[in-house]
Amino acid sequence: MTSSAFPPPISEPDPSTFTCSGSQVGPCSGCQRSTHKYSGGGLPLCHWCMAAARESWGTGVRFNNTRTQAS
Repeated sequence: MTSSAFPPPISEPDPSTFTCSGSQVGPCSGCQRSTHKYSGGGLPLCHWCMAAARESWGTGVRFNNTRTQAS
């Protein structure tokens, strides 16, 4: 079982990079890990930096996951 509380080394890419083209991969704005950053569905933060950011948000903030495809 893996835990998202302890991310792998920065040299390991965010899992989102496995589902996007290489032209959509860029550095996370938090830790500089490779992540799906550009074009449709990209985020400026990797999975682990986004989790840390969400923890600091108040209850009034909602995040719309842009990585899911609209039907």
